Amino acid sequence: MKSIKDVYKIGKGPSSSHTMGPFKAVRHYMENHPDTYGLHVILYGSLAATGKGHLTDIAIEEAFATWRYSEKETLENKFKRSGDVTIEWMPKENLQIHPNGMKIASVNYDGDLYDKWTYYSIGGGDILCMECPIETDDDDNLYDMTTMTDIMDWCNRTGKSYWEYVEDIEGKNSDVWSHLELVWKVMQEAVERGIENEGVLPGPLNLRRKALSYHVRAFGQGDTFKTRGLVFAYALAVSEENAAGGTIVTAPTCGSCGVLPSVLYHMKKRYNFSDARIIKALATCGLIGSVVKHNASVSGAEVGCQGEVGVACAMAAAAVAQLMGGSPSQIEYAAEMGLEHHLGLTCDPVCGLVQIPCIERNAYAAARAMDAGIYALYTDGRHRVSFDQAVKVMKQTGHDLPSLYKETSEGGLAKAIDQKPI
Repeated sequence: MKSIKDVYKIGKGPSSSHTMGPFKAVRHYMENHPDTYGLHVILYGSLAATGKGHLTDIAIEEAFATWRYSEKETLENKFKRSGDVTIEWMPKENLQIHPNGMKIASVNYDGDLYDKWTYYSIGGGDILCMECPIETDDDDNLYDMTTMTDIMDWCNRTGKSYWEYVEDIEGKNSDVWSHLELVWKVMQEAVERGIENEGVLPGPLNLRRKALSYHVRAFGQGDTFKTRGLVFAYALAVSEENAAGGTIVTAPTCGSCGVLPSVLYHMKKRYNFSDARIIKALATCGLIGSVVKHNASVSGAEVGCQGEVGVACAMAAAAVAQLMGGSPSQIEYAAEMGLEHHLGLTCDPVCGLVQIPCIERNAYAAARAMDAGIYALYTDGRHRVSFDQAVKVMKQTGHDLPSLYKETSEGGLAKAIDQKPI
């Protein structure tokens, strides 16, 4: 199992699989074809079906255009290459390995194509290349234990917590901790930008930002309603920043990026937790996300929104339980509830945008994460359905879902409401 850094990627929204992944794929291709004149890109399945709403074409064009300013490109090639990017959309055709498939080919001066490579954007900003393995800084086999049950047993046996397991595996002085510090900084900045920004989000839905108004109204409520209102506001803030193409952290994806920051930001403000304690919670949450990525998927195109918002809710619920002094068993129970009660959740973005129902869904999941964390603390941590069982069911449920409910905008809410500009 990879480093928990793999769960938290910093980048621009609105989609880790449809924006970050294709951007990374083009950059990887250019690293291996620095003298190409132009590019021809074919998008398949979910990438093609909702790519325009997720700004996939813009990400591809930006990746190609900015390569000429990369330190990796030679000065000679910067002036040699001036061709364009052409994109072909194939929403009804899927490649073999994953619904988010794409092919990239070089174009020479005469317009001929050559050296076509196949890529898959597998969720959370991760990509696969069939012709050339993606080089990473992380060891794929860093963690020997890949289930929450085994890790929880280790915690109970040693008396340590989940974040200490991360420290034990990745090192007390490794860059994972500096990465988590940066992750927390970017998360807070996204919340604070989002609760100040106003206006209409990009796209044909003409959807207005709501975070600022929720934040203002929350302070006029009693304690219980105020708490919920603030959690809603923070989640909306980050999700709206993501929808507008702002800088956010995948947790575990762009589409679910508002859940964990909102809960952590609220816990810090409400209970005055130190940044050090928040970062330890982030380590635990990263461990949970890693277990899901290793054993199932966080890609909406592969398993639906249960793998995005459901996993984000599980991560945030675990954070609540840990910050409030929960035992390893209670933390695992909180994560299990966060995921279990999102099982079967479809991915059906209206107009292919990460706006409806995604933004509101982040706010709702953040509140459910708070509830799951609190619920677990009332128990002794014992329960019938384990987190690992919930992950296994989520994977099977995702495979059983028809493709129209997995980020293609061909079913569900995407077809139930009018998609014309409001």
